[in-house]
Amino acid sequence: MRTTLAQKLYLLCYTVKKEKFQLDNIQGRGQLLRAGAMTELARDGLLEATGGKVRRLPGEPPEDPFTTAVWYDLPEDKPKGWLTFLHDKAHTAETPVRDQLLASGEIALTREKKLGVVPTERVSVVHPDLVQALQERVRSTVLNGAPAEELTDELAMAVFAVELELAPVWSKEDRRAYKSDLKAHAARFDAFVPGLRKALRDSYLASRAVGGGWSA
Repeated sequence: MRTTLAQKLYLLCYTVKKEKFQLDNIQGRGQLLRAGAMTELARDGLLEATGGKVRRLPGEPPEDPFTTAVWYDLPEDKPKGWLTFLHDKAHTAETPVRDQLLASGEIALTREKKLGVVPTERVSVVHPDLVQALQERVRSTVLNGAPAEELTDELAMAVFAVELELAPVWSKEDRRAYKSDLKAHAARFDAFVPGLRKALRDSYLASRAVGGGWSA
């Protein structure tokens, strides 16, 4: 079974050197996963994005159940702004995508207690070398050439990683050094799915202000 864009985005947040999902890199991850699903829907012709708004288009539901759930959340008739569909159900996105990655053996879940009292769940990546390769592939999308002619997973991941300030992909120094290249890729993504990137950034900033970000 293929790895969905949402699943790749989940893994993209992992800090390989520190062997964990750091809190700073999972704030807004629920929105990120939904944005990944919406990107796939746009690519498959199952949504329409115009004037900063989105609506669902008729068609066969996607094979992936998480992507299908996001598709059914979208309005069928009158287009509405992106933000509602990214933000309001962001807290519901983590568990289904995490469970898919658990089932495929990409991640492992350990239950432990903080200070021996508070039960917690720790998610670890089973193949950190593959996550590292994914992060490097995303970076190379920007560093090794012009923006893609098609709406690829790598283009979406490179752009979304900037909007959520994902340090495992782009450090603060990277975002300054490659500002013009990143801007060009963002503009290319916007041409494919207008309004989604800006809504993701707005949702992330709103979540960060209140300490948003769900399970690690």
